[in-house]
Amino acid sequence: MAHALAIDIGGTKLEVALVDPNGAILGRRRAPTAGADAETLFGQLRDLVAPLVADGDLDVCGVGSGGPMTAGGETVSPLNIPQWREFPLRRRLADLLGVPVAVDNDAKALALGEGWLGAAVGCRNYLAMVVSTGVGGGLVVDGHLLDGDAGNAGHIGHVIVDLEGPPCVCGSRGCLEAMTSGPAISRQLGYPVEDAPVEVRRHTGKLVGRAVASVVNLLDLPLTVVAGSVALGFGEDFFDAAQTELSGHCGLEFTHGARIVPAGLGPDGPLVGAAAVGWMSLGETVLSL
Repeated sequence: MAHALAIDIGGTKLEVALVDPNGAILGRRRAPTAGADAETLFGQLRDLVAPLVADGDLDVCGVGSGGPMTAGGETVSPLNIPQWREFPLRRRLADLLGVPVAVDNDAKALALGEGWLGAAVGCRNYLAMVVSTGVGGGLVVDGHLLDGDAGNAGHIGHVIVDLEGPPCVCGSRGCLEAMTSGPAISRQLGYPVEDAPVEVRRHTGKLVGRAVASVVNLLDLPLTVVAGSVALGFGEDFFDAAQTELSGHCGLEFTHGARIVPAGLGPDGPLVGAAAVGWMSLGETVLSL
């Protein structure tokens, strides 16, 4: 059977798996994102991948990585992975694996996965986003994943939600990521994000709902699906507050009723999405609308 090697690269962990054309995940492996320099980190990724590709039953590799990146994922410079700046990830993986490699932003990959097998199946217009170590998004409009000029469309983490908010790694201030990512919340609290009280969980949801409202009003989107350890870990408190804030800012006739819901693929989303990036690069149908 054909398989895609799916790779999810985040600021906290690296995760890899084989994924079949139906989205079934096989042989998942993960490790913390670590390494003093670019080559050490790539070596860690190489060691994770090696057991999965030993038998050679591989058609394509799809990668979801934190951004920004250059067009086609030729080089990546994830804000939360300082070891990699303009790192030639696609070429290095292609040389290693000997199969076609497609690289895209991790949140854009999630958007593909959620439209393929998750909470956005059958929806032509939606936002998929991740609230985790970082905050990112992917946009599907009229049934097509938006790329933007260099492939970075959807960076909702850098929508400003508080002009007096803290500095962001992007150089601005009060960005959604600077206030709702896991590391940002932990810094504010002085203890792990998992122990955040209800009021912090609800405030985080409120800020996400505020940013989503701007995107919904701009692009006429009826649905937003949200994944990531912070959003899913905060659960009902987060999503209730996010929906209340979203509804409060969607007073136009075409935005009334916009929904924000948990991503349907849960922890499988990043890998299913990365596989979708790979399959789509081979011409396979992922968003069948």
